[in-house]
Amino acid sequence: MRHALIIGGTGLIGGAIARHLIEAGWRVTATGRRPRPVPPGATLVLADHDELPTGAYDLVVDCACYTAGHARRALPLMRDAGSAVMISSKAVYVDAGGNHVNSPEPPRFDGPVTEEQPTLPPGEMDYDSPEGYGPNKVAAEQLLLDSGAPVTVLRPSKVHGPGADPARTWWFLKRALDRRPYVLLAGGGRGADHTSAAVNIAALVACVADNPGRRILNAADPDAPDGRAISRVIAGLAGHTWEEIAVADDDETGWHPWHRIPPIVLDTTAAERLGYRPVGDFASTVTGEVGWLLRNRPDGPADWFDYPAEDARVRAGSRLDA
Repeated sequence: MRHALIIGGTGLIGGAIARHLIEAGWRVTATGRRPRPVPPGATLVLADHDELPTGAYDLVVDCACYTAGHARRALPLMRDAGSAVMISSKAVYVDAGGNHVNSPEPPRFDGPVTEEQPTLPPGEMDYDSPEGYGPNKVAAEQLLLDSGAPVTVLRPSKVHGPGADPARTWWFLKRALDRRPYVLLAGGGRGADHTSAAVNIAALVACVADNPGRRILNAADPDAPDGRAISRVIAGLAGHTWEEIAVADDDETGWHPWHRIPPIVLDTTAAERLGYRPVGDFASTVTGEVGWLLRNRPDGPADWFDYPAEDARVRAGSRLDA
């Protein structure tokens, strides 16, 4: 039985990877900083990067690698493993003007973003900040890839699945559950920010485990639905229909978590060439997150649901052609 260590295995991505590997017959050890549930069959070890459990592992996956320091502490285990994976982010990519997804000016990519797209320079500022998140991820990536260890870096986009925080689908789902008669869509809903199902990321990790090597791979769903398509999927899962009202690109009453114009789409050709086969498209994989939300029904964030402002905007008229 092959043995996998998942660092940060109690989170959204780590939990999905653990479930996928256990179903495939793996033995899984998951680390977490707090006593949180892990998938049945996994062993939880309370630890952070300073006290990772030693041992012989066939696969080491770091879902909590945010800095070069994290990468440095995980590297000895990755060197000894048959294969290793670091979960990075599309936040590392920059456009021709140096803009990235967390910069004041949104990036404008010429088309689907490949792994050859330029990235931010590495940095060591606060990683839990818009300015520091991407540079720290780049620093961690470079340290691992330059080490010679069999590390594959995965760069997902907007991740969805049970346990997501934030659960972006709640933006549309709560409106549907509240039976709102209409939904406002900035730019007619054509904005898109590629979705990445946690179960699809898990399937790619399993593919990498069978094909170890040093590489970078984008990790995203096989489709990249825009805001209008996502709103229809979520409303349908809630058994609701509504009027779609298109407003201007910059009209905040119509903004949603996937509102990116021009759209951001990741090219997943390299992963497919490796043998990756996604579990499903957005509509088929988002059902897990929606079911989880229906069972838990979070309260907020409150600023996502300013219904009075939306109603006032509708009364004011001057909508775009939907």
